[in-house]
Amino acid sequence: MSELNALEQEITVGINAAADEAALEDVRVSALGKKGKISELMKTLGKMSPEERKEMGPALNGLKARVGDAIAERKEVLKEQALNARLVSETVDVTLPTRVGATFDGCVHPVAQVTDELTAIFADMGFAVAEGPDIETDFYNFTALNFPPDHPARLEHDTFFLPEKEDGSQMVLRTHTSPVQIRTMIDQEPPIRVICPGRTYRCDSDQTHTPMFHQVEGLVIEEGAHLGHLKWVLAEFFKAFFELDDVKMRFRASHFPFTEPSMEVDIGCERKGNEIRIGEGDDWLEVLGCGMVHPNVLRNCNLDPDKYTGFAWGMGIDRIAMLKYGMPDLRAFFNGDKRWLDHYGFRPLDIPGLVGGLSS
Repeated sequence: MSELNALEQEITVGINAAADEAALEDVRVSALGKKGKISELMKTLGKMSPEERKEMGPALNGLKARVGDAIAERKEVLKEQALNARLVSETVDVTLPTRVGATFDGCVHPVAQVTDELTAIFADMGFAVAEGPDIETDFYNFTALNFPPDHPARLEHDTFFLPEKEDGSQMVLRTHTSPVQIRTMIDQEPPIRVICPGRTYRCDSDQTHTPMFHQVEGLVIEEGAHLGHLKWVLAEFFKAFFELDDVKMRFRASHFPFTEPSMEVDIGCERKGNEIRIGEGDDWLEVLGCGMVHPNVLRNCNLDPDKYTGFAWGMGIDRIAMLKYGMPDLRAFFNGDKRWLDHYGFRPLDIPGLVGGLSS
């Protein structure tokens, strides 16, 4: 028995001295392997007398079990130590200072920046932001907006239609954000003051038109709303957006199915070569369409035109961005050219606000 005690002590010292799992495996093999010291002793049991076997059998099995448990326990300790060492070596110090100029590697697209600018301006006048789906039904995109069945806007050369459904109906990529106005009037009770920014789609492509572009529309529905209110809202917007003390505006009669009367709005400008300067000179530039909401549109939204009146307007976000920041070609907005974005983009932390001016 003294020999077994000495062997157990020797193996225990080896287990505790193992610095890693590989060294521990060597100890296990030398003790419990096929030719290990304990395994060799186990082989001698068959040559012993019954009395010797009765004494040595339990002693050897107990030694084997204790050594196995000690090895397993030491293995878990070594695994944890190895993991901790790896975590320490692979730690990333997130408290390090940022690289110089890192915040300028990314840019905010001019469309996103201008959308934030006009949102800030209209929010200051009490307008909420309303949104809707890009894929619309005929009702929301045309019928509810007083478009007659044979209106040119319903033709395929103007509108992107989706494949017909089994019932013969077709969804469309919205041609304006006016469907959002319809959804708002149906879902909310007046007074209503919202702007509706978003993507719109039309079959058109040249220097000032793209198949997909961004538009913002405004809507006011309340008792007693009139053209004077519309003119004030637009004047205040243009003064804040172009950061001018005064902007000349001219209203020209026009026609839109969803407004009556309908008007197009020009603002005063000066043209010098390829440059357009807003608020200067005696020239004019068309910027948007507007008018009083047609009574039929109010009826389609279950609003009483004898009680409520309203006005609406719509303009291209991309085009007013071009005017304000001197971008000559609308198609460049969607080309994904990083050089263009580096030149015209905005720093991520330049959040537009009316305090101090939008572009300060």
